[in-house]
Amino acid sequence: MAERDEFLPGKSPGIKAPQFTDFEGKTSFGMSIFNLSNAIMGSGILGLAYAMSNTGIVLFLILLLCIAILSAYSIHLLLRSAGVVGIRAYEQLGHRAFGQPGKVLAGSIITMHNIGAMSSYLFIVKSELPLVMQAFLGLKDNTGEWYLDGKYLIIIVSVIIVFPLSLMRHLGYLGYTSGFSLSCMVFFLISVIYKKFNIPHDNHSFVSSDVDFCEAQSFTINMKTAYTIPILAFAFVCHPEVLPIYTELRDATKKRMQTVANISILAMFVMYGLTAIFGYLTFFGGVDSELLHTYIKVDPLDTLILCVRMAVLVAVTLTVPVVLFPIRRALLQLLFPEKPFHWAHHISIAVCLLVIVNLLVIFVPTIRDIFGIIGATSAPSLIFILPGIFYIRIVPEETEPLKSIPKIMAACFAALGFVFMVMSTSFIILDWVSGESRSGGGH
Repeated sequence: MAERDEFLPGKSPGIKAPQFTDFEGKTSFGMSIFNLSNAIMGSGILGLAYAMSNTGIVLFLILLLCIAILSAYSIHLLLRSAGVVGIRAYEQLGHRAFGQPGKVLAGSIITMHNIGAMSSYLFIVKSELPLVMQAFLGLKDNTGEWYLDGKYLIIIVSVIIVFPLSLMRHLGYLGYTSGFSLSCMVFFLISVIYKKFNIPHDNHSFVSSDVDFCEAQSFTINMKTAYTIPILAFAFVCHPEVLPIYTELRDATKKRMQTVANISILAMFVMYGLTAIFGYLTFFGGVDSELLHTYIKVDPLDTLILCVRMAVLVAVTLTVPVVLFPIRRALLQLLFPEKPFHWAHHISIAVCLLVIVNLLVIFVPTIRDIFGIIGATSAPSLIFILPGIFYIRIVPEETEPLKSIPKIMAACFAALGFVFMVMSTSFIILDWVSGESRSGGGH
């Protein structure tokens, strides 16, 4: 019971529970937006043009808009629950809603999901960086030197870039690297737009002479359309990072944090939309499930595309520390719930996580399939299911009875997440059975 007393809802929502008295937010509004946008901006952006080639422009934008609105609503549910309890940690919301099992569930889903995200980012580094190095050195093929070997490069990147950034005590300090990461992605977007007007159209000979193929479609429904829905549904996953960013926000109020979230989601919506449209209009039906590879087919030694690939790699690498933060926070909450901040814990968890992720990416080549399944279950849980059920359990029935409209909406929202989960899992299994790979990796 002592533990219960600590979180009495009698405290006004603005006052933090005793656990968080050590932290008065110092991170500015702008830096918080950079961090959250960076958390949203996944490697999924490379697959969006391909998704558009399977839905058509109009349908794609409608779906993307719906998902953006749903993600913002989901963040509203999380912030509202955190406000009622006065706790700003996903695991603690789980604890408040369902006791210890809820805490463990939330912590483990965040851990699984973010380790999956870290692995997919480092996987990109492992497969792309050797190719970029090779092209910079002007080599036609891989000569087998150590600096052209993905295994060594990914370890070097982890030690030199990711590890020092993971040691930051607060997420706020990563605002600068997040800003830089986002500017790399803006460069990517500008290049995609420039290329649209720059690649001569007779160059599509490498694709196909099919008329349908080389026209922009507004609505397309084909076998692969259903696959794009999960890819889009998880395009705005940033939910494990929302509460840590909220904790560190200066003058934190629910309204201010919701504005941070809305601006980040809007900015990413614009970015995703433009990338997909211009990427699609450059190649139409011939777009690859990985956009940059389509440009390489046109001209393998194109300098601009080389720089773009480098920029994407930098952006992806700088996102890894932001994604590591919520895992460490979840693990600290699960392993050392009552203890104050301790550098030894802070550093050792970061080291362990990086070692595990590096080993996975180096020795488990099918890692993407495994995390495809994990992503298909963890992403809908984090975006739809958990925020919905936490809201229903945490907001007291005196203020909102079970039959009130907000509670019913939250229940429908959780049910929608369940539908997405079933859809994306079944598509992945279908892929395995048929031996094709259509459901391109998202976040």
